[in-house]
Amino acid sequence: MTLLILGLILWAFAHLAKRLVPGFHRSLKGAERPMVTGLLVVALVLMVVGYRAADGAVFWGRNAALVGINNLLMLVSVYLFAASGMKTALARKMRHPMLTGVLVWSLAHLLVNGDTPSFVLFGGMALWALAEIVVINRAVPHWTPPAAKPAKFEGMALAGTLVVYGAIVGVHYLLGYPTFG
Repeated sequence: MTLLILGLILWAFAHLAKRLVPGFHRSLKGAERPMVTGLLVVALVLMVVGYRAADGAVFWGRNAALVGINNLLMLVSVYLFAASGMKTALARKMRHPMLTGVLVWSLAHLLVNGDTPSFVLFGGMALWALAEIVVINRAVPHWTPPAAKPAKFEGMALAGTLVVYGAIVGVHYLLGYPTFG
């Protein structure tokens, strides 16, 4: 569980440092991108290894209904990520589509994983996303929506969602977590 918690702390620090310690971040003069990327890769590895090794109480498990809801929520989550990157109509109406996607992802996973390590991982990621939203909104209170993109970006976001969702399902099966039952 220690590696999992350490990974979550590192993940949150790497993302929040820009706004919590802006002077330090600016002093790096471009070197922050590779440094933050490295920290995030290490954080992901720690979270994956820590989650797979963690033990804890189980309060509920998977069932067909929850798996179905999880899969639908995961499609929404992946679409929110795509909408954010493609600046779709939804991204022009919603200030934080990617962080909202993390919240949906967390909820989806907590529905089918009712054990202590899942509470730590998915609950921790949800808390990080909420904290990130608050910090961003305080740092930049007035939001300007992104400029409109051609309609083809909507279709590309939907197609990308299906491709990425398929890849996520494949990785889950490779790791031993059957996505559909």
